[in-house]
Amino acid sequence: MNPQTLFYIIITILIVDFIVDKILDTLNTKKFDSPIPTPLSDVYDETEYKKSQAYKKANYKFSNISSLFSLLLTLAFFFFDGFEYVDNFARSISQNEIVVALLFFGIITFASDILTTPFSYYHTFVIEEKFGFNKTSKKTFFVDKLKGWLMMLILGGGILALIIWFYQIAGAQFWVYAWAIIAVFSIFMNMFYSKLIVPLFNKQTPLEDGSLKTKIESYASKVGFQLDNIFVIDGSKRSTKANAYFSGFGKQKRITLFDTLINDLEEEEIVAVLAHEVGHYKRKHIIFNLFVSILLTGLTLYILSLFVNVPALSLAIGVQQPSFHAGLIAFGILYSPISEITGLIMNYFSRKFEYQADDYAKETYASAPLISALKKLSKNSLSNLTPHPAYVFAHYSHPTMLQRFKNLTS
Repeated sequence: MNPQTLFYIIITILIVDFIVDKILDTLNTKKFDSPIPTPLSDVYDETEYKKSQAYKKANYKFSNISSLFSLLLTLAFFFFDGFEYVDNFARSISQNEIVVALLFFGIITFASDILTTPFSYYHTFVIEEKFGFNKTSKKTFFVDKLKGWLMMLILGGGILALIIWFYQIAGAQFWVYAWAIIAVFSIFMNMFYSKLIVPLFNKQTPLEDGSLKTKIESYASKVGFQLDNIFVIDGSKRSTKANAYFSGFGKQKRITLFDTLINDLEEEEIVAVLAHEVGHYKRKHIIFNLFVSILLTGLTLYILSLFVNVPALSLAIGVQQPSFHAGLIAFGILYSPISEITGLIMNYFSRKFEYQADDYAKETYASAPLISALKKLSKNSLSNLTPHPAYVFAHYSHPTMLQRFKNLTS
């Protein structure tokens, strides 16, 4: 295909994606002032609901500005030959294709992150601060940024270097080796993420002995769930928002509770939330998501192998010397509509799995404490109780609060 035609297809994809997102956002805003559904009338009082509405509107305005900036920045990079400039600069330092690729992506990634950092800073220290969520110090904010860069350099750079090396030695069959290494890495990270990565950002401590631990262990024993690792994470270091998550499998499985969750909920509600997390494990949702993720990665890499060597891809983004890394940029954008479709499908399954995990908690523990827990978590995070159905379909990985309430009470 003609590089110029590909260029305009890429630009069209970027603009259409932006427009679709803005349409969905606008539809969602029309529901901001809707009355609270009767079953959820006890979540907010009038003052709290007004605060929730203000929070949603503030985030909507911020999202419009930040996403428009990102779009204009990306378009400027395309129209003013930014990729060619970065590629030439990288080649002036080294002629090794792996080094050139690492410099190419490193420069683009770090420059983009630096340019968008003011938006992240504003969201954390102005919007989240205004509505009482932010607990992050400025030091923690910037240290987190540096740690994120270091991880990206080591992990992202290492995997990218391996993939290009496979491409150099195996040609079009590189995708098989790349798929294998990414699959192994995904499984490894799923098992050891909480042990290796989380401690870089948060402190984790075993849940201390007491009535809560006893109730959790009693429930786990009742449902035949071997649970040796229950940890508390200092989520309050950054935000007042609460969470809990399950990670790993086999002997490496663990449940992690945010300290904010323990502070916000009663013990029975915490056990109900954990019953929901156990439901994900018992229903094999974690294995399913990992397996499908690996399959989709393989499919993407296979399709990439068919096109990455086509010079028109590199030329389409203005890079005159065709290369793997330039082709990868163009392919990533051209493939994004397919990614959007697979994302919609995965969100559908994710919402279905949330219902199944809720059902498991209802069947093995109780629905009432889970409902009250979900209501408290919604209130404390000023969540949207009346999202637009189209927005839910496109973006939500969880059912709405009202949908979960109806399911738990049916």
